[in-house]
Amino acid sequence: MHSDLFASENVVTPASAPGMTLQNAKSVKYAVDGECFARQGSMVAYRGDLQFEKQGQGVGKFLKRAVTGEGLALMAVRGRGEVWFAHEAANCFIVDLAPGDGLTVNGRNVLCFDPSLSYEISTVKGAGMTGGGLFNSVFTGHGKLAVMCEGNPLVIPVSPQAPVFVDTDAVVGWTASLKTSLHRSQSLGSMLRGGSGEAVQLRLDGEGFVIVRPSELRPEKAAGN
Repeated sequence: MHSDLFASENVVTPASAPGMTLQNAKSVKYAVDGECFARQGSMVAYRGDLQFEKQGQGVGKFLKRAVTGEGLALMAVRGRGEVWFAHEAANCFIVDLAPGDGLTVNGRNVLCFDPSLSYEISTVKGAGMTGGGLFNSVFTGHGKLAVMCEGNPLVIPVSPQAPVFVDTDAVVGWTASLKTSLHRSQSLGSMLRGGSGEAVQLRLDGEGFVIVRPSELRPEKAAGN
């Protein structure tokens, strides 16, 4: 049988070591030897001896909240084998966190992560009264985190001399050490969203970076997550 479908870049190969790698721009392969955590419903294929368990309240560090963001539930994957994660053909990126690093990520952009990482659920300071009500996960520790983004993300440096202002529906994540607050730009009300009067953005101050999707979250996706 012959087809471009079987080009080498489309054919998966066995993992050489445990952990996550990019399968391609739209999916992550995780070679499980123990456990990992992922967004519920993100498994698209697996092979090996793996069990999938919905994470509920009362299970270890999930006691405080059983979601990683705006309605995003987690599942644990346990055993030995390979599993592929993806979500609606969003672009996938792997972030390798070292001790001392911290990354705040919107729950809807979390795909999977190593069990060695710790995270805390928090309301974004200054953004609790915005349209979405931002509940983000702050990831710390040593390990890998896979995030996803519709389209190619914008990674914008933030410095004390140059704070960055972002639409709360477009932000993916930012350096955890950055300070957040609401910024009201009333003079922009007639220009934003075609004159709908939206005039509130999230302001980030400090030293680090912010990750922004190249579009705002669509209402139907917000309702489904």
